[in-house]
Amino acid sequence: MTAGLQAAVAVRVPGAAALGLVVPPSTDAVPAVLFADPDWTAARLAALGVRYASGDRRVLATVWWYSASSVLLTPALAGLATGLPLSARLADTSVALLGGGTPIAATSSAPGADTAAELRETLAAVVDTVAAAGGLRPRPLWAVAADSLANRLLALGRALGEEGRLTALAAPLAAAVGPPLPAPRYVDVTGVRFTRRVSCCLLYRLPPEPLCTSCPRRPAAERQVLLEDAAARMR
Repeated sequence: MTAGLQAAVAVRVPGAAALGLVVPPSTDAVPAVLFADPDWTAARLAALGVRYASGDRRVLATVWWYSASSVLLTPALAGLATGLPLSARLADTSVALLGGGTPIAATSSAPGADTAAELRETLAAVVDTVAAAGGLRPRPLWAVAADSLANRLLALGRALGEEGRLTALAAPLAAAVGPPLPAPRYVDVTGVRFTRRVSCCLLYRLPPEPLCTSCPRRPAAERQVLLEDAAARMR
């Protein structure tokens, strides 16, 4: 019944597989509680370091969390979007990993009760673990989580044709989760909505990766031009 609950959510979301709501058949699934396990997380960062030939734990932890947070949040946010609440608790979640260990999809096995409280519990546990593994302060990782929340609600809104309704959920949901989660933000550029990032994923510190289009490290005028170009391609 619980597996069918996420399947019922996925059926309501066009492009559910691309959003990480359907587990690809060739992936390995692991319990999401591992994301709060120090040894397992350290191993993931070490593997990422081999991939990018980097020993910068701070950068590796931030890049890892940027991808992991987006995947972990998706089932619960999709449940909110479709009116079929899904649990955001780690104990109720499994995550599918690609061959290199990159999170690609997540499945919630239980109905949701209090989404904000469940998200706070999950985020707090994983952020503390990733921060310790990376030797960095938790707050930048909470900012990454805010951007992941904003991005996922925007992607779900686009898929459902309800951008306004879904992105309007971001700020009150973050407020209900509470500090230190920052308020998610959006910006409309020539009629197209984008997340106005409050974090940097630090991927640019792992060459040959460039700065992201919407990276807050870009000069505002340069970011505006790039977003206008992206908006033109999307219309």
